[in-house]
Amino acid sequence: MSLPPIALTCGEPAGIGPELAVAAWEVLGSDVPFFLIGAPHHLPEGTPFVEIAQPRDAAEAARTGLPVLPLDMDGPRVPGTPQAAQAKGVVAAIERGVSLVASGKASALCTLPIHKQALSDGAGFAFPGHTEFLGYLSDSPEVVMMLASDQLRVVPATIHIPLAEVPAALTPELLDTRIRITHAGLVRDFGISAPRLAVAGLNPHAGEGGKMGREEIEVIAPVLDRLRAEGLDIAGPLSADTMFHAAARARYDAAIAMYHDQALIPIKTLDFDRGVNVTLGLPFVRTSPDHGTALDIAGKGVANPSSTIEALRLAWRMAQARG
Repeated sequence: MSLPPIALTCGEPAGIGPELAVAAWEVLGSDVPFFLIGAPHHLPEGTPFVEIAQPRDAAEAARTGLPVLPLDMDGPRVPGTPQAAQAKGVVAAIERGVSLVASGKASALCTLPIHKQALSDGAGFAFPGHTEFLGYLSDSPEVVMMLASDQLRVVPATIHIPLAEVPAALTPELLDTRIRITHAGLVRDFGISAPRLAVAGLNPHAGEGGKMGREEIEVIAPVLDRLRAEGLDIAGPLSADTMFHAAARARYDAAIAMYHDQALIPIKTLDFDRGVNVTLGLPFVRTSPDHGTALDIAGKGVANPSSTIEALRLAWRMAQARG
């Protein structure tokens, strides 16, 4: 039995999301079946699209146009300028997507970028972003952000906090949870039966035996030792400046970094246009392009769809891995 299609949520209509959805369909067609949840009148003028009544119609519809599961949204799309009246519709698209994957009518969820301030102003959206909202909707208290490409998979243990707050936030419990969810995600979603993990230190040279900081000795190493005793294949704590060259990357399936930039700088340097944001720890597959709404170029037809295309391809492979 073939898998249901992927649900692609519209994201911020004023951003590049509508253009990316069309560009992804032009490349993928029905090879990676997906449908857009959004307002058809927000698509770029002249877009061939087919309104569908249910997700299972997406594959056939994709032969002639972008499949769209229509969602009412007030007002026209104004590229570059979010409309407060459309914020509730953006949130509703995400909720509809979660409902469809939860019911098995969609095999995975791929989300186009949202504008958090616009959602806060127009819909009272109180979540830091997609990831936290999806965790709330699916009753998943612990989720992990992974950035993935063909060249690297990396997980930041701490994410959107000031660098000065990282040492206090980096508790043994947090690190243990991040590593366990990453390991489980590699097995379930990437089909890697015995994942190899590499864990970075926090300080330069991984603390150099305590001379440059003691977090490696007092926090990181004890967690890794305990997990290794349970059978996990983990290297570290490693000096982050030697973890991301080609020979080092060949020795692990995913890297765990201690803070946001330690994780995102290497993957964005290696594969800026094709990186994919993956949320691990949810009861369904979720991916997203690794960029924002790009309001400054919306409507100009110059947005690069590579990350969205890769996000849909990866979501399809992950859904197949889950079966």
